[in-house]
Amino acid sequence: MLTLLWLIPALPLAGFLTLVSGGRRWSRPAVAVIGVGSVGLSALVAVVVGLSFMLAPPPGQAYTQNLWTWMDVAGFTARIALRLDALALVMVVVVDVVSLLIHWYSAEFMIEEEGYGRFFAYMNLFVGSMLVLVLADNLLLLYLGWEGVGLCSYLLIGFWYHDPANGRAAQKAFIVTRIGDAAMAIGLFLLFNHLGTLQIQELLHRAGQQWPAGSGLAVTAAALLLAGAVGKSAQLPLQTWLPDAMAGPTPVSALIHAATMVTAGVYLIARMNVLFTLAPVVQSAVAVIGALTLLLAGVSALTQADIKRVLAYSTISQIGYMFLALGVGAWSAAIFHFMIHAFFKSLLFLAAGVVILRLDHEHNMFKMGGLRRELPAVFWTFLIGCASLSAFPLVTAGFYSKDLILWQAWSCPAGGPWLFAAGLIGALVTSVYAFRMLFLTFCGEPQPLVKQSSPLPRAGTTLAGPLIVLAAASVVGGFVELPATLGHRPLFSDFLGSALPAVRVVRASPATELALQIVAAAVSLAGICLAYAMFLRQRACTESLARSAWARPLLRFWLAGWGFDWLYDRLFVRPIVWFARFDKDDFIDSVYQGIAWLSERCHRLLSRTQTGRVRWYAMGISAGAVIAIAIVVWL
Repeated sequence: MLTLLWLIPALPLAGFLTLVSGGRRWSRPAVAVIGVGSVGLSALVAVVVGLSFMLAPPPGQAYTQNLWTWMDVAGFTARIALRLDALALVMVVVVDVVSLLIHWYSAEFMIEEEGYGRFFAYMNLFVGSMLVLVLADNLLLLYLGWEGVGLCSYLLIGFWYHDPANGRAAQKAFIVTRIGDAAMAIGLFLLFNHLGTLQIQELLHRAGQQWPAGSGLAVTAAALLLAGAVGKSAQLPLQTWLPDAMAGPTPVSALIHAATMVTAGVYLIARMNVLFTLAPVVQSAVAVIGALTLLLAGVSALTQADIKRVLAYSTISQIGYMFLALGVGAWSAAIFHFMIHAFFKSLLFLAAGVVILRLDHEHNMFKMGGLRRELPAVFWTFLIGCASLSAFPLVTAGFYSKDLILWQAWSCPAGGPWLFAAGLIGALVTSVYAFRMLFLTFCGEPQPLVKQSSPLPRAGTTLAGPLIVLAAASVVGGFVELPATLGHRPLFSDFLGSALPAVRVVRASPATELALQIVAAAVSLAGICLAYAMFLRQRACTESLARSAWARPLLRFWLAGWGFDWLYDRLFVRPIVWFARFDKDDFIDSVYQGIAWLSERCHRLLSRTQTGRVRWYAMGISAGAVIAIAIVVWL
């Protein structure tokens, strides 16, 4: 069954090609069958291949499939080759299954939108590119998938391109992520120049042999790859593109935030773990960036009125948790949280999409309220998603994944009290903004917009089915990794042990772990209670406090994402735009203007020969023939 591996990325890509070539001629049901069916078949193959991998593991716990030689030039050989190990298998199954549920949901959500076939073509290309990225056997093929998801994010964020604001948001995402991508490309050049290969396993082996820990080359290469990961995963200081990416349709937001794009940076660091271990200063930077990002983004989420922007800042914050885990060497914990986050974040986005559809595309939570009675199924699934995001103790998957990160942030050699405290404060903030979102949207008295809007014309299993499946996964998904205090069943970490280094703990004891779990659980519950008091019971007092003279500028600062857009606009955007306008008539332009002028003059000269006189044409042909014969004879 492992020989079917190539079908996993090939099927969504085939769906993309099919829709591009003939999607306009087909009916919407046919487009949906191809768009959803190609990803569904890919998910089915992924599950079959995964079961085969686990039941009969290949030698070395990894399977490599060489398809063909991509290029072979001057000693550099790159192959279209796929490699499946435990890490790649987890990524593939999560990406495929979550993407399938989002496609299933999209078939109904986007049914009335213009460009239905174009939408599914882009979505299929997005999934195919992400699967190429995680299955790539070499960094060049990985980079191809990396740039593929970047291209698709641009196309999908700007899907409603008739609105100029959507086009600007797409451009912003493309340009900001290109900064990190350029650094990553330089890192690939450096790695090949000094190690002579881009094949991932061979490269890591050579790096471990040739570069001592802390060497300048290892630090430089790891820093360049980190820059790429920071851009793609929207971490400080390149996080500004992700909130604006909400300009795209809601299923696009779910796909970008849950299964593709932003998790690519997490995967890259985990895959290149040997290189980051050889650069401890860069690995520490990963942890610090994650800790700062999760705090800053979490606070910004507290102030947003747009329900999708709350979820966008939440994604930035939760990816920060994954970076924190990677930075302290808790590789499996980061991937575990990636999996759980994919479940509850896609659930929250899809549930928010139903709310937005119900309210005629209104995003402002302060114009909602009372939807619990209007959309009971959406309310209960949204509640499960918020509880899992908030790490509600014992019964949600988010508790187990976040608790594992907090525990290892405390107990790992590269961790410590400060990183643990950052994660704990972030957990409090997460609970507050998650349940603020729930209470403002679904509880309280219905706002006038809710009373005036008509019921959903469509709310069948196509919209509700994915919510129910994801809600179930957001509860039971955590039981594959139970801590020592709750039965000690590290199934997930043990499975990833063949692909990722085992975690090292130095400040570990059962009593300490239990005490920290109790503290984390108490913080999560305290955040929920605080949100209940502030945004449900005493909402008027909270709004009065927010209007106070000292709170208003602070909240406005947090609402604007801590002013990063303002800063970048003045440091980079405006100077570059000014210089471009100032330099628009430089000598370089005159060269191309001269070429255009010469072409125009030549055209006018030659056009004078087109007189319509047949005898002149015959004479010209004869003269040309004589000249050609003379050249052949004499030369």
